Amino acid sequence: MFEQSEQPFDFDELANHLVEQGQQVSPSQIHGCLCGLLAAGAAPEAELSLAALSQGMELDLHGELAEQVMSLYSVSAAALGDESFDFHPLLPDDEVDIAQRTESLALWCKGFLTGFALVAAGDDEGASRQVPADSSEVLRDLAAIAEAGVDEDAPEDESEDSYHELVEFIRVAVLNVYMDHLREDGDA
Repeated sequence: MFEQSEQPFDFDELANHLVEQGQQVSPSQIHGCLCGLLAAGAAPEAELSLAALSQGMELDLHGELAEQVMSLYSVSAAALGDESFDFHPLLPDDEVDIAQRTESLALWCKGFLTGFALVAAGDDEGASRQVPADSSEVLRDLAAIAEAGVDEDAPEDESEDSYHELVEFIRVAVLNVYMDHLREDGDA
């Protein structure tokens, strides 16, 4: 099960900094975008994260928030590349209402797809390089999850179980897409 304590960044703190700068975006969507960039092969240099967020999500971050985002990008790059598979998407704590957590999960997936597409569109080799079949399937699954919502008629414990299963699926799927990219680069 996903343990929020494993997350090195505080969702609420990042959300507060975003509000202070007048940004109407979820920390989950930002983290998803950063992870999408990395999974598609973006360089791990932290400054790239701000330029990509500006281009892909039209965000202009500055000050402490910009530093936090660059740090989040670096930590995410390390987590994706770590052999212990300790990567986790940045999502609200389990105490937050399931509908809000599900919305954040959907936004994380939308952000991931944005980041992945941003790198793929800017890749000079993009026309000749195919996305591996497994990664293509994951991208389709993430697009479906990006439309997720809570079934109001489902029992709460069933919704919780489904949510945690989706979080774990995303965690493993993103690691696989990242590894597919590394294998592709190794073959190039």
